[in-house]
Amino acid sequence: MADFKKRTIEELGRLSVEAYRQQPKMPVYLVLDNVRSALNVGSAFRTADAFEVREIVLCGITATPPHREILKTALGASESVAWSYAEHTVDAVAALRRAGCRIWAVEQTEYSTPLQDVQMEAETPIALIFGNEVGGVSDEAIQLADGVLEVPQFGAKHSLNISVCVGVVLWELFRKWKFQKA
Repeated sequence: MADFKKRTIEELGRLSVEAYRQQPKMPVYLVLDNVRSALNVGSAFRTADAFEVREIVLCGITATPPHREILKTALGASESVAWSYAEHTVDAVAALRRAGCRIWAVEQTEYSTPLQDVQMEAETPIALIFGNEVGGVSDEAIQLADGVLEVPQFGAKHSLNISVCVGVVLWELFRKWKFQKA
């Protein structure tokens, strides 16, 4: 049997917040469309930190830092990950489009693209719209998207918690961006 030993914080080479902010980021923006749970928002921050997301855009009723529940799950990532707030998701999406982003709603629709088929183009930033825990991405935001991506699921529920969905989607895009560069 192998003698596995957990690595210490020093061995992990954790960056300071300032050093993290200065390093290159994956050209991905997360748009949280009226996410109801601040715990899910905190998880999105922590995952965004792990996968070098450029920015999180919090929209509508989505809680913003320094909300207690965000801080509880983000574990400091709300300090390292850039974020902004927009009262209306459609305004945030329009601004990201003007900035050159390709817009993807993360949702289950008739013509969605399976996550594994989405390509990362280094020169084209992506904005990913994640919806709230009950209604998903708003119809107005979906209509502004260039496409809809879907995480294929094979169980009885066909539903993931938003924080889990953010992790799955970001890992797949990060893997393509970081490890499959030509």
